[in-house]
Amino acid sequence: MNVPAWGWFLTIGLMAVFLLVDVFVIARRPHVPSMAEAGRYLACYVTAAVLFGLFVWFEWGGQFAGEFYAGWLTEYSLSVDNLFVFLLIMASFKVPQKLQQSALMIGIIIAIVLRGIFIALGAVVINAYSWVFYIFGAFLVYTAVKLATEGESDDDEFHENRFLLWVEKRFRATKEWNGTRLSVVEGGKRLVTPMLIVILALGTTDLLFALDSIPAIYGLTKEPFLVLTANIFALMGLRQLYFLIGGLLKKLVYLSIGLAVLLAFIGVKLVMHALHENNLPFVNGGRPIEGVPDIPILVSLGAIVLILGVTTVASLWKSKRDAQLESRTVPSSEASHDAS
Repeated sequence: MNVPAWGWFLTIGLMAVFLLVDVFVIARRPHVPSMAEAGRYLACYVTAAVLFGLFVWFEWGGQFAGEFYAGWLTEYSLSVDNLFVFLLIMASFKVPQKLQQSALMIGIIIAIVLRGIFIALGAVVINAYSWVFYIFGAFLVYTAVKLATEGESDDDEFHENRFLLWVEKRFRATKEWNGTRLSVVEGGKRLVTPMLIVILALGTTDLLFALDSIPAIYGLTKEPFLVLTANIFALMGLRQLYFLIGGLLKKLVYLSIGLAVLLAFIGVKLVMHALHENNLPFVNGGRPIEGVPDIPILVSLGAIVLILGVTTVASLWKSKRDAQLESRTVPSSEASHDAS
């Protein structure tokens, strides 16, 4: 995939303009978005991603377009799982509702920058050491097994990472919210605000999630351009998704299992690719293993859509069934209580 320098600058520049306009709109009028507003913005970002995939198809062919769509869907599904933690962060720091948009937006920008660094490092490592696919594949399979066996955490509290603890220890902070300001001067001393701590929590937490998502998308495409754009498109719609399906997240009871299957599939795909292009001297004498197929991108894309579709439908069915059973048992228990 030959992307000229101007193509990189134009793509990144246009996405930066989208984000900057979004930032200035939110900064000028912090508010809680309505469902209609969040839906419109989310529809625009999804449409932009679909159109970008069609542009990739027209410019570089269906193979690369399929890789982009597969990577975008994978990153988006993993981002939905991230929203659980984002909800915990907002609740833990008691972020006022009208400031949550601003915190999410700046946190997402930090995440995009950090992911860009991760993606660049990943591309360098892959180009230099093809055997890294063994490590990526094994790590994704391990993550999948861990996710499937542990499931969602029952812990409803957010635990600050070491970086946040260091920031809070190193810089004095005020407990008062001062709008979107990151620092204030009180008593002649510069203090950081809770908004800065929340933004750092969102950005660094997403970076931890990138440890899973970056190897996963490199299992679908080896093109850094597609890896970067798929990540950016997934993150750009994350803020609207937060406000749009916040209540729906609790109904996705099988999300962990679905993501575990998805990560395991990509992990196995990575290991098969590594065997297909093997050059490790202690594996088959350093020669590629014949008969090990490379899973085509259309098969990968179909598997991703099927896994996510089944996960969503099964989750919503179980949530609806549980709600019906609960509604049946509650009145009977109340009646027995009144009789006593």
